[in-house]
Amino acid sequence: MTDDSQVEGRTVDGLFPIRTVSQITGVNAITLRAWERRYGLIKPVRTAKGHRLFTQQDIDFIQRVVELTEKGVSIGQVRATLMGETPAQGQDVELDSWAVYRRRMLNAVVRFDVHALESSYNEALALYPVETVTKRLILPLLRTLGERWLATEGSVAEEHFFGAYLRNKLGARFHHHPPTHGPKLLAACLPGERHEVGLMLFSLSALARGFQVIFLGADMPLSELAATGLRASANGILLSGAVEPPVGVMTNELAKLV
Repeated sequence: MTDDSQVEGRTVDGLFPIRTVSQITGVNAITLRAWERRYGLIKPVRTAKGHRLFTQQDIDFIQRVVELTEKGVSIGQVRATLMGETPAQGQDVELDSWAVYRRRMLNAVVRFDVHALESSYNEALALYPVETVTKRLILPLLRTLGERWLATEGSVAEEHFFGAYLRNKLGARFHHHPPTHGPKLLAACLPGERHEVGLMLFSLSALARGFQVIFLGADMPLSELAATGLRASANGILLSGAVEPPVGVMTNELAKLV
C-alpha cells in the first residue's frame, strides 16, 4: 500500500493525487468523485487512509471524457459512447441534460427563485467540468436572458438577478481556489464596462490552468494599470469589454498603456 505521507506531493510511485489530477484535467475533485461513485467511470487506487491516487491512463481517460462532454455527450452516455454503442432511440445526446438544465435555470430566474437556481447550478457542477458548464449552460443562458430583454419578454431585473447570483458564486470560487504559481495576469474591464461576469469566467479558467489572476473588476481606468502591473509584477494585462468605451480610450489611453 502506498505511503500516505506522500499524498500531498505531485506524484506517489508514479501515481497522481486528486488535486494534481484536477489541475491537469480542469475537472474539480467533486466532479471526479461523482464520476467514480455515480457512474463508475474511473477507479482510482486507494491508500490505507482512503486517499485517491490516479494513473496516467486515468488522466488520459478523464481528458477523453471532458472532450465528449464538451461535444454535448451527457455524462450518462459517456461509457456507451466510448464503447462504440449507439444510444437508445429517443436518447438524443445533444437534447441532453443541458437543455433541461437551461430550462430549469431560466424558470428559476423568471421566478426569482434563488434556491431552485442554486440546486440546478450545483447539480451541473457536480457532474461536469467547470468549463463545460460555462460553455453549455451559463453562456447560453446569459444570451437567452439578453434576447428576452430585447424581445420585451424579460426584464432588466432578471438580468440583474442572475448577474448578482453569478458574481457571488464566481467570487466564492475565486476566494476558495488553491494558490497557483504560474504567470500573473491583471484582469480588468474597460472604462465604462460594468458587466464583469465574462471576465470572471475567463479568469477562473485561467486559474484552473495555473495562472495567477489579480481581478480588478468593472470600469477600470487604463491610466492606473501600468503602475499596478509593475507593482504586482504582472506578466500580462487582460482587458474585457462588451460595449464601446468612451471616445479616446482605445486611441489614446490604450496606446499609452501599451
